[in-house]
Amino acid sequence: MAGVELLERPLINIVNLIWSFDRASEQVYLLLVKRASAPYKNRWALPETFMRTKESADQAALRLVKEKIGLELASFHTEQLATFTNPKRTKKERAISLAYMTFLPEMPTLRAGYGASEVRWFRFGYQAEKYCLVSGQKLFWASQAQTEQAYYDQPLASGQAHLAFDHEWIFQVAATRIKNKLDYQPNILLILGNTFTLKEARSVYAPFLMTTLKQIDNSNFKKTHGHLLKDVGIATAGRPGRPPRLYRLKLE
Repeated sequence: MAGVELLERPLINIVNLIWSFDRASEQVYLLLVKRASAPYKNRWALPETFMRTKESADQAALRLVKEKIGLELASFHTEQLATFTNPKRTKKERAISLAYMTFLPEMPTLRAGYGASEVRWFRFGYQAEKYCLVSGQKLFWASQAQTEQAYYDQPLASGQAHLAFDHEWIFQVAATRIKNKLDYQPNILLILGNTFTLKEARSVYAPFLMTTLKQIDNSNFKKTHGHLLKDVGIATAGRPGRPPRLYRLKLE
Protein backbone atom coordinates (compact mmCIF):
# COMPACT_ATOMS: atom_id res chain seq x y z
CA MET A 1 0.00 0.00 0.00
CA ALA A 2 1.34 3.40 -0.99
CA GLY A 3 2.51 5.50 1.94
CA VAL A 4 2.25 2.66 4.45
CA GLU A 5 5.44 1.61 6.21
CA LEU A 6 5.38 -2.14 6.76
CA LEU A 7 7.19 -3.85 9.60
CA GLU A 8 9.86 -6.20 8.28
CA ARG A 9 11.53 -8.95 10.28
CA PRO A 10 10.84 -7.88 13.86
CA LEU A 11 12.70 -9.67 16.63
CA ILE A 12 10.39 -12.20 18.27
CA ASN A 13 11.27 -13.45 21.70
CA ILE A 14 9.64 -15.50 24.43
CA VAL A 15 9.45 -14.18 27.99
CA ASN A 16 8.61 -16.72 30.68
CA LEU A 17 7.42 -15.86 34.17
CA ILE A 18 8.32 -18.96 36.17
CA TRP A 19 6.38 -19.19 39.44
CA SER A 20 6.96 -21.65 42.26
CA PHE A 21 6.23 -22.23 45.96
CA ASP A 22 8.48 -22.92 48.92
CA ARG A 23 6.65 -25.17 51.38
CA ALA A 24 9.10 -24.45 54.20
CA SER A 25 8.37 -20.72 54.21
CA GLU A 26 4.91 -20.99 52.58
CA GLN A 27 5.85 -18.24 50.14
CA VAL A 28 5.34 -17.72 46.40
CA TYR A 29 8.48 -17.13 44.31
CA LEU A 30 9.28 -15.84 40.83
CA LEU A 31 12.47 -16.62 38.92
CA LEU A 32 14.76 -13.82 37.75
CA VAL A 33 18.07 -13.95 35.88
CA LYS A 34 20.96 -11.50 35.84
CA ARG A 35 21.83 -10.75 32.23
CA ALA A 36 25.39 -11.64 31.21
CA SER A 37 25.59 -9.42 28.14
CA ALA A 38 24.26 -6.24 26.57
CA PRO A 39 21.73 -4.81 26.40
CA TYR A 40 21.11 -4.36 30.13
CA LYS A 41 24.22 -6.30 31.15
CA ASN A 42 24.21 -7.15 34.89
CA ARG A 43 20.56 -6.13 35.21
CA TRP A 44 17.94 -8.50 36.58
CA ALA A 45 15.25 -9.63 34.17
CA LEU A 46 12.63 -12.25 33.46
CA PRO A 47 13.99 -15.30 31.60
CA GLU A 48 13.69 -14.93 27.83
CA THR A 49 14.81 -16.54 24.61
CA PHE A 50 14.46 -15.97 20.88
CA MET A 51 12.00 -18.23 19.11
CA ARG A 52 13.71 -20.63 16.72
CA THR A 53 12.63 -21.22 13.14
CA LYS A 54 11.36 -24.76 13.66
CA GLU A 55 9.50 -24.41 16.95
CA SER A 56 6.22 -22.94 18.10
CA ALA A 57 5.98 -20.29 20.79
CA ASP A 58 4.65 -22.92 23.21
CA GLN A 59 7.65 -25.14 22.52
CA ALA A 60 10.02 -22.21 23.01
CA ALA A 61 8.45 -21.43 26.39
CA LEU A 62 8.99 -25.01 27.57
CA ARG A 63 12.52 -25.05 26.16
CA LEU A 64 13.28 -21.92 28.15
CA VAL A 65 12.33 -23.71 31.37
CA LYS A 66 14.61 -26.61 30.45
CA GLU A 67 17.53 -24.33 29.61
CA LYS A 68 17.23 -22.16 32.72
CA ILE A 69 16.29 -24.81 35.28
CA GLY A 70 16.92 -28.17 33.63
CA LEU A 71 13.34 -29.43 33.92
CA GLU A 72 11.08 -30.87 31.24
CA LEU A 73 7.47 -29.96 31.96
CA ALA A 74 4.14 -31.00 30.52
CA SER A 75 2.42 -28.31 28.46
CA PHE A 76 -0.39 -27.85 31.01
CA HIS A 77 2.12 -26.23 33.38
CA THR A 78 2.53 -23.31 30.97
CA GLU A 79 -0.01 -20.81 29.65
CA GLN A 80 0.29 -17.80 27.38
CA LEU A 81 -0.05 -14.48 29.16
CA ALA A 82 -0.04 -11.77 26.49
CA THR A 83 1.76 -10.37 23.46
CA PHE A 84 3.71 -7.13 23.89
CA THR A 85 4.17 -5.11 20.70
CA ASN A 86 4.42 -1.44 21.70
CA PRO A 87 6.83 0.41 19.34
CA LYS A 88 8.50 2.03 22.37
CA ARG A 89 9.50 -1.30 23.94
CA THR A 90 13.05 -1.11 22.58
CA LYS A 91 15.23 1.75 21.41
CA LYS A 92 16.72 0.14 18.30
CA GLU A 93 15.26 -2.88 16.53
CA ARG A 94 11.54 -3.49 16.78
CA ALA A 95 10.90 -6.36 19.20
CA ILE A 96 7.76 -8.37 19.84
CA SER A 97 7.52 -10.47 23.00
CA LEU A 98 5.20 -13.39 23.60
CA ALA A 99 4.90 -13.75 27.36
CA TYR A 100 4.12 -17.04 29.08
CA MET A 101 3.64 -18.11 32.66
CA THR A 102 4.98 -21.41 33.96
CA PHE A 103 3.72 -22.93 37.20
CA LEU A 104 6.58 -24.97 38.61
CA PRO A 105 5.53 -27.64 41.15
CA GLU A 106 8.96 -27.74 42.79
CA MET A 107 11.92 -25.46 43.47
CA PRO A 108 15.06 -27.17 42.16
CA THR A 109 18.63 -26.05 42.75
CA LEU A 110 19.38 -23.27 40.28
CA ARG A 111 22.30 -23.00 37.90
CA ALA A 112 22.79 -20.04 35.58
CA GLY A 113 22.32 -21.05 31.96
CA TYR A 114 23.25 -19.44 28.67
CA GLY A 115 22.96 -15.64 28.70
CA ALA A 116 22.79 -15.34 32.49
CA SER A 117 25.52 -14.71 35.07
CA GLU A 118 23.18 -15.53 37.95
CA VAL A 119 19.72 -16.96 38.47
CA ARG A 120 17.71 -16.55 41.65
CA TRP A 121 14.28 -17.04 43.20
CA PHE A 122 12.68 -13.77 44.34
CA ARG A 123 9.89 -13.83 46.89
CA PHE A 124 6.64 -12.43 45.53
CA GLY A 125 4.75 -10.10 47.84
CA TYR A 126 3.41 -6.61 48.28
CA GLN A 127 4.30 -3.42 50.10
CA ALA A 128 2.22 -0.25 50.29
CA GLU A 129 -0.41 -1.91 48.05
CA LYS A 130 2.14 -2.57 45.30
CA TYR A 131 3.37 -5.93 44.05
CA CYS A 132 7.08 -6.51 44.50
CA LEU A 133 9.88 -9.07 44.30
CA VAL A 134 12.39 -9.43 47.12
CA SER A 135 15.65 -11.33 47.60
CA GLY A 136 17.92 -10.20 50.41
CA GLN A 137 18.54 -6.48 49.90
CA LYS A 138 17.25 -6.52 46.33
CA LEU A 139 13.76 -5.14 45.74
CA PHE A 140 11.92 -4.73 42.45
CA TRP A 141 8.49 -3.15 42.09
CA ALA A 142 5.82 -4.00 39.56
CA SER A 143 4.83 -1.10 37.34
CA GLN A 144 2.20 1.23 38.75
CA ALA A 145 1.07 2.50 35.35
CA GLN A 146 -2.68 2.20 34.77
CA THR A 147 -2.38 1.41 31.07
CA GLU A 148 0.22 -0.01 28.72
CA GLN A 149 0.64 3.28 26.86
CA ALA A 150 1.03 5.18 30.12
CA TYR A 151 3.87 2.85 31.09
CA TYR A 152 5.79 3.42 27.86
CA ASP A 153 5.12 7.17 27.81
CA GLN A 154 6.22 8.01 31.34
CA PRO A 155 9.83 7.94 32.62
CA LEU A 156 10.83 5.26 35.10
CA ALA A 157 10.72 6.29 38.74
CA SER A 158 14.09 7.44 40.07
CA GLY A 159 15.70 6.22 43.27
CA GLN A 160 14.80 2.56 42.83
CA ALA A 161 16.08 -0.49 40.97
CA HIS A 162 14.32 -1.53 37.77
CA LEU A 163 14.11 -4.77 35.86
CA ALA A 164 15.56 -4.85 32.34
CA PHE A 165 13.50 -3.86 29.31
CA ASP A 166 9.78 -3.53 30.12
CA HIS A 167 9.75 -6.54 32.40
CA GLU A 168 8.29 -4.71 35.38
CA TRP A 169 5.25 -3.95 33.23
CA ILE A 170 5.04 -7.59 32.12
CA PHE A 171 5.36 -8.61 35.79
CA GLN A 172 2.47 -6.32 36.71
CA VAL A 173 0.30 -7.72 33.92
CA ALA A 174 1.04 -11.27 35.06
CA ALA A 175 0.31 -10.67 38.74
CA THR A 176 -2.92 -8.86 37.89
CA ARG A 177 -4.01 -11.65 35.53
CA ILE A 178 -3.45 -14.26 38.22
CA LYS A 179 -5.35 -12.18 40.78
CA ASN A 180 -8.30 -11.70 38.44
CA LYS A 181 -8.57 -15.46 37.79
CA LEU A 182 -8.37 -16.64 41.40
CA ASP A 183 -12.14 -17.07 41.66
CA TYR A 184 -12.67 -19.15 38.53
CA GLN A 185 -9.41 -20.50 37.06
CA PRO A 186 -6.62 -20.43 39.68
CA ASN A 187 -3.92 -22.16 37.63
CA ILE A 188 -1.36 -20.57 39.95
CA LEU A 189 -2.23 -23.42 42.36
CA LEU A 190 -0.29 -25.74 40.03
CA ILE A 191 2.83 -24.51 41.85
CA LEU A 192 1.64 -26.60 44.81
CA GLY A 193 2.03 -29.87 42.92
CA ASN A 194 -0.48 -32.70 42.66
CA THR A 195 -1.99 -32.27 46.13
CA PHE A 196 -2.06 -29.53 48.72
CA THR A 197 -3.82 -28.37 51.86
CA LEU A 198 -6.28 -25.49 52.07
CA LYS A 199 -3.70 -23.60 54.12
CA GLU A 200 -1.20 -23.88 51.28
CA ALA A 201 -3.81 -22.71 48.77
CA ARG A 202 -4.60 -19.72 50.99
CA SER A 203 -0.86 -19.00 51.25
CA VAL A 204 -0.74 -18.72 47.46
CA TYR A 205 -3.84 -16.53 47.26
CA ALA A 206 -2.78 -14.11 50.00
CA PRO A 207 -0.02 -12.07 48.27
CA PHE A 208 -2.02 -11.69 45.06
CA LEU A 209 -4.94 -10.36 47.10
CA MET A 210 -2.50 -8.15 49.06
CA THR A 211 -3.55 -9.64 52.35
CA THR A 212 -2.22 -12.10 54.92
CA LEU A 213 -2.85 -15.79 55.37
CA LYS A 214 -4.64 -15.18 58.67
CA GLN A 215 -7.08 -12.78 57.00
CA ILE A 216 -8.32 -15.52 54.65
CA ASP A 217 -10.61 -17.66 56.79
CA ASN A 218 -10.22 -21.36 56.12
CA SER A 219 -13.95 -22.20 56.32
CA ASN A 220 -15.00 -19.30 54.12
CA PHE A 221 -12.28 -20.13 51.61
CA LYS A 222 -13.59 -23.68 51.35
CA LYS A 223 -17.13 -22.40 50.76
CA THR A 224 -16.16 -19.87 48.09
CA HIS A 225 -13.48 -21.88 46.27
CA GLY A 226 -14.28 -25.50 47.11
CA HIS A 227 -15.93 -26.04 43.73
CA LEU A 228 -12.53 -25.46 42.09
CA LEU A 229 -10.87 -28.19 44.13
CA LYS A 230 -11.21 -31.95 44.46
CA ASP A 231 -10.96 -33.53 47.90
CA VAL A 232 -8.51 -36.44 47.66
CA GLY A 233 -8.40 -37.59 51.28
CA ILE A 234 -6.39 -37.08 54.42
CA ALA A 235 -2.65 -36.48 54.48
CA THR A 236 -0.37 -39.14 55.91
CA ALA A 237 0.46 -38.19 59.48
CA GLY A 238 3.92 -36.65 59.55
CA ARG A 239 3.59 -34.17 62.36
CA PRO A 240 1.74 -33.86 65.68
CA GLY A 241 -1.94 -33.04 65.58
CA ARG A 242 -4.81 -33.87 63.31
CA PRO A 243 -3.66 -34.54 59.72
CA PRO A 244 -5.14 -32.08 57.19
CA ARG A 245 -7.25 -32.94 54.18
CA LEU A 246 -5.60 -32.82 50.79
CA TYR A 247 -7.00 -31.27 47.62
CA ARG A 248 -6.22 -31.19 43.93
CA LEU A 249 -6.98 -28.44 41.43
CA LYS A 250 -9.75 -29.36 38.99
CA LEU A 251 -8.30 -28.84 35.52
CA GLU A 252 -10.73 -28.14 32.70
